[in-house]
Amino acid sequence: MPSSFPYTPTTHRTSVKPRPWVPLKYHEGHLEIPPLPFKPRTDNLLGVYNISTHIIPAANPRVTQNIPVPELPPRSSKRTESDIKKLGLELIEQQDRQGEHGYSGGTDERLLWNCVNRYVNKDREAKYRTKGITLFLVHGTGFSKEVWETTLCYLLAVCGLIDEIWSWESVQHGDSALLNRQNLSGSFDWTDNARDIANFLIHYMPEGVERSSLPIQLHRLPASISGSRQRSGFSSRTLVVAGHSFGGCSATLAALHFPALFSSMILLDPMIDTFAGSLWEHIQFVIGRTLLRRQHWPSREDALRSFKSSPFFSAWHPNVLRLYVDHGLYEDGSGRVGLKTHPIHEAIVGANLQASRETWELMEKLDENIELLWILPGKENREVSMMEQAFKERVWRRPANSSNIIIKSSDHLIPHESPEALAQIIADFLHRKYGVSPRQSKL
Repeated sequence: MPSSFPYTPTTHRTSVKPRPWVPLKYHEGHLEIPPLPFKPRTDNLLGVYNISTHIIPAANPRVTQNIPVPELPPRSSKRTESDIKKLGLELIEQQDRQGEHGYSGGTDERLLWNCVNRYVNKDREAKYRTKGITLFLVHGTGFSKEVWETTLCYLLAVCGLIDEIWSWESVQHGDSALLNRQNLSGSFDWTDNARDIANFLIHYMPEGVERSSLPIQLHRLPASISGSRQRSGFSSRTLVVAGHSFGGCSATLAALHFPALFSSMILLDPMIDTFAGSLWEHIQFVIGRTLLRRQHWPSREDALRSFKSSPFFSAWHPNVLRLYVDHGLYEDGSGRVGLKTHPIHEAIVGANLQASRETWELMEKLDENIELLWILPGKENREVSMMEQAFKERVWRRPANSSNIIIKSSDHLIPHESPEALAQIIADFLHRKYGVSPRQSKL
């Protein structure tokens, strides 16, 4: 039987003085589209859902200044856990200095791009409901938009409610990272991922579900439609968001500022916290370890063999690991394959925690009309045990219209380790909330 945390009040925390939202500014003039780093997808999901990849201009301006990207430290097998923590803390402190007086800039107007995958039923006889469900997926740190596809295969096999799916990609991840590699800054604020998400939902997500193909660069919507969405939400969609880790926090921050867009949110162990005590030391270690990640292999198959021998990657569902090899790596021009998401940029994301702290503080103000489902890890290990009290408080930061469920088989990487269980939970939630009885088949 699924378990959950009972209501737990929040212990007193000192205010982090959340910063104001930085408005979006339209890029004027002609936008030069960079050479696309990806080929059009020719596969599909379950033989039914076509897959296409699209790009949009990221939010303008950025809230951080354009600063040089730090150098990675040399890799060494002789570093102790204390050494690794020290590397992580040094990067956190360096990033904190960039933003110690609030936002560190807001003046960087260089053009960045976001990539997004679209999944739509290719059956032209399929009937879409008025204001049918659009599922919007937001990945965690270090992973690409394709990481959800194993979960989607399980989900779509048992849930026929979803008209369309969009899978988001942050500017320094996956194909977005390849598009932006010449323009990425040495600093990053999670607020910008939230602003990028809001930019897409308000200005670029098409009005209705279209069976026909869409242009690679999505068209900006008329101001009248964008304005209406901000005030009243989507006219032809019911938006359900599923966000993991960094992505869950980013999506929540967007919902705090544009609640009318969101019907419900499924938050998979979102990084919404104040990061105190042992968790703070764990974060330092994770960031330090990220800085020391291997980033090149002779081939994809060599990379796959290497991953399978790692305790970290071997815990993943094999199909998710294959997706990571196929879509998280690229041919780097030297005859090798490398990570699309460079370790320094992954670590920079992990080291910037201010927006996470702000979101934790603001959670109690999130519109109660947005139903929340929190999904938490329950695997028996030191990291999950260390987080138990934080989990209990986090999931009740906004008690109304909220529930939580624990996946006993999973650690923090829920979509990677337990995609089948995750899919069933999402399907049950959608069937319950949106009023259609589930199919008899179960995963």
